[in-house]
Amino acid sequence: MTATDRAVELVHTAARAAADKLATDILAFDVSEQLVITDAFLIASGSNDRQVRAIVDAVEDGLREVGAKPVQREGERDGRWVLIDYGEIVVHVQHAEEREFYALERLWRDCPTIPLPADVTSSDR
Repeated sequence: MTATDRAVELVHTAARAAADKLATDILAFDVSEQLVITDAFLIASGSNDRQVRAIVDAVEDGLREVGAKPVQREGERDGRWVLIDYGEIVVHVQHAEEREFYALERLWRDCPTIPLPADVTSSDR
């Protein structure tokens, strides 16, 4: 089983929104084989608490425009690691220090990555 087309669409929308707020190290994983609760994880980093919050707001706005509503949101108070659960996808926006410490991509390295649009991955954005 792989991530649904809708989950991939949500990942792409969220990734673009994060990139628009200059998120770094944006990665997406298809976790549908390992987890029954979601199809995909999107992970993005911000350089400070304010940027993390701005990325989260942009992701929520972008996903709202395509009809997605969060089921749960955690961690916003501290602005260090915010998790937004949309059911089909889970978005992790982390402060760069938390990202390095928790290394979620290492935990999910056995899962296939979801290719992101060129406007998200290009180095000259």
